Amino acid sequence: MTTNQSSTTEIESSFRRALIAGGVAGTTVDLSLYPIDTLKTRLQSSSGFYPSGGFRGIYAGVGSALVGSAPGAALFFVTYESVKKFLKGEREANARVTALSGGSYLGAWNEPVEHMIAASAGEVAACAVRVPTEVVKQRAQAVQHPSSVAALRFIVAQRSSIGIGGVWREMYRGWNITVMREVPFTVIQFPLWEAMKGWRRRTKGTEGISALESGAFGSIAGAAAAGVTTPLDVLKTRMMLSKERQAMMPLLVQILRDSGPRAFFAGIGPRILWISAGGAIFLGSYQWAYNALDEA
Repeated sequence: MTTNQSSTTEIESSFRRALIAGGVAGTTVDLSLYPIDTLKTRLQSSSGFYPSGGFRGIYAGVGSALVGSAPGAALFFVTYESVKKFLKGEREANARVTALSGGSYLGAWNEPVEHMIAASAGEVAACAVRVPTEVVKQRAQAVQHPSSVAALRFIVAQRSSIGIGGVWREMYRGWNITVMREVPFTVIQFPLWEAMKGWRRRTKGTEGISALESGAFGSIAGAAAAGVTTPLDVLKTRMMLSKERQAMMPLLVQILRDSGPRAFFAGIGPRILWISAGGAIFLGSYQWAYNALDEA
């Protein structure tokens, strides 16, 4: 086998592992923690917790989560691993050409910055699936519609009055704020996760990371990122649940005027609990599937 063939096979294998492992991780975490996500959405709703359903029907909207989980997570990890591998290759090639240690003026920050860029690219790609899924799911969770299918039908039924473009915009309502929430979240979570994995490899003296270790590190990193980005999550939820489209800045001012700064931390407890547990399940199951496919 030639060097080019070997390189192509390695890329295809890495792509396949990221695709399958990402799909497994996304479905596992969304199904296992869906009730907590529902409670968090209802706490953040402008209608209030109990008018939005309280503790009733905590699996409302689960259909949309099932449809969007696997492709969204798979798209994230395929992009993340591909960009990370590309940036690492460029850095190493630059180091060889310039004969400089580290290959960049960033020094020890090389890898964290690469992880930030890769995670950001992954999130933007995943939002193509995540945003319409979230719009449908959260409207069912907040009892605006009896199910995900009913929420989707309601949006599509507006085609006669707002056109196909209007339906498209409705499905992607909250795109900007979702990206603004997800990118800072992953810029915090994934470099932390990768750094803790790197520390564990150095202390063990081996390259392998177990699913349990990856899950523990994912939980810590997820909890830190969740707390910091809660205000953006509240703003995103309010935008997606509003009966009419609202611009981000006027909505932010309205929330401050009506409810004060504390409103931006509504649901922070369930969010940290959900994402901390989610980080453990998501990144633990991803590592498990990735390791299993690597050994196959």
